Amino acid sequence: MGLRTVATFVILLGNGDCFLLHSLWYSYLQASEPNQGLPQFFSKAYLDDQPIARYDSHTGKVEPLVSWMEKMEKEDPNQGKKGNEMLLAAEQVFRDELRSVWQNGESHTWQAILGCELREDGSKGGFLHYGYDGMDFISFDKETFRWVTAQPQAQKVKEKWEDDSGWSQRNKVYLETCIEQLKSYLSYSKEALQRIEPPVGTVMHKTVSDKVEVLICQAFGFYPKGIQAIWRRGEEDCKYGTLLRNVAPNSDGTYYVRLIIEIDPKERDLFNCHIKHGSLQEPLVLAWKENPEEKLQDWGW
Repeated sequence: MGLRTVATFVILLGNGDCFLLHSLWYSYLQASEPNQGLPQFFSKAYLDDQPIARYDSHTGKVEPLVSWMEKMEKEDPNQGKKGNEMLLAAEQVFRDELRSVWQNGESHTWQAILGCELREDGSKGGFLHYGYDGMDFISFDKETFRWVTAQPQAQKVKEKWEDDSGWSQRNKVYLETCIEQLKSYLSYSKEALQRIEPPVGTVMHKTVSDKVEVLICQAFGFYPKGIQAIWRRGEEDCKYGTLLRNVAPNSDGTYYVRLIIEIDPKERDLFNCHIKHGSLQEPLVLAWKENPEEKLQDWGW
């Protein structure tokens, strides 16, 4: 679970007909020792997957990455301070945690993602996941106050943390504080977040053999992030035959998603890609149309 990988924890396509409206999450990385001049501790805050602030142990201070964050700190110093504390306070905690799971004298990394989300139906969610040396390690269930291990070596950490009821309670408070901070950020970032961009879609294909063909559906340029996309064979949803590439951000702040499915070439005309987004009154339905200039090597599928 590296710095890039932790982002996948909050990438959702929606829950049934319920879209994810907004999310706030923090990524953290603590190294056991300095490495090639890189900071030992690094943290970054994201609102709807767009970076809004960062902190590292070299500079020792929080750096706003968007103009509305600077405005908030001037107009409401208390809220600005609370947001900064989520980036700052973790450094000592992470240093202590890394020592507790350190297995030998070699160099190690301790990573985490902590975040929360608001959904279209008004429900809320929170998540706290840890990684050790780039692998999923352990995560917190705030409803049961239990820790869920992803690696056998995380069992001792689980037992230690569950014996400390105060530690679990503090993590529950962190996740609840995250929701309040998310609401505060949304009040200052309305102009940036209220835009609506509909998805543009296309379908391409690649011949694998006489009996197998690959169809690739891509929706891109949409905002906000919540989207539902699925391949259909006639009126039947192809839930199990689809390889879904996670929703990912573009450099301009919009998003894209890609779906891949293997089919029998004889049934090609039966398949359609269905896309639902808050900007669309009707689902966007796409099918492959032959294009002599189609070049799949640029898709990186």
